Amino acid sequence: MDVAFIMSLQNHDGGWPYQKGGGSATEPTVLALLVQSAGSGDPQSTERGVAWLRATQRQDGGWPPRPQVSESTWVTALVALVPREAMGLSHHAKAIDWLMGQTGRESSLAYRLRNKLLGDDGGVVGKHTGWPFFPGAAAWVTPTAISILALEKAQRYQMAGEIPHRIEMGRQFLMDRICKDGGWNYGRPDVLGVDADSYPETTGQALLALHGVPSSKLEKPLAAAREQARRCQSVEGLSWLQLGLQAHGIAVEDPPRVFPCRHVADTSLRILARAAMGGRNPFLESA
Repeated sequence: MDVAFIMSLQNHDGGWPYQKGGGSATEPTVLALLVQSAGSGDPQSTERGVAWLRATQRQDGGWPPRPQVSESTWVTALVALVPREAMGLSHHAKAIDWLMGQTGRESSLAYRLRNKLLGDDGGVVGKHTGWPFFPGAAAWVTPTAISILALEKAQRYQMAGEIPHRIEMGRQFLMDRICKDGGWNYGRPDVLGVDADSYPETTGQALLALHGVPSSKLEKPLAAAREQARRCQSVEGLSWLQLGLQAHGIAVEDPPRVFPCRHVADTSLRILARAAMGGRNPFLESA
């Protein structure tokens, strides 16, 4: 599967669906555009995809997962990964402003006070700010990791202000949530005193967002990711692991068995992981 295959799945409205013939959605559209930026994409196809994204941006600056959804969500961070010259400076700036306005519910004073009264101060896990999947919810690993990557790109153009601080807080949020086995769960590393298992997709995303952190601070997570890659049986999980490990200079080849891609997002991630192993990682390249 290659860039031409992804382009063949583009809808008439310019966006991409999860499944061929389905309605356009934000996540597969962004991943398909990143695929084109990493390979020999077609300028007309790219412009149609970007035009669809511009048309579906909400007035608050964010994006919903689908046009039919009224609320902006974490997928705004994905859109902010699209090169800003392609998106347009105004659209990109509004996306960054939306991201900067989002924090996990657990970071609020009222939430912390409530938990303290209940005898749970959150420990280390409650000290740093991440991003939620949608406004008003608790912070999770995936939206935090993708938001960090988006802000890092924006930081190259906006060095002043709060962006560097939010990136550092997000990274500390991820470091606080390393599971006992070394990887990352979707949320907390333990629940009610029980250690949570880690997952390949979240482990890969966290490592990607933590690129540049010294390997000495990530020995256990990197070892856990390599072991997960050896056992992983999904395209999504393996692709994120390859992206995350490659960001730390560790190459993981594809296993002998080829796992099926479930949808456009899986196929795009597979292509993006291979591009990263070849030296081009659109998640880390300039916006």
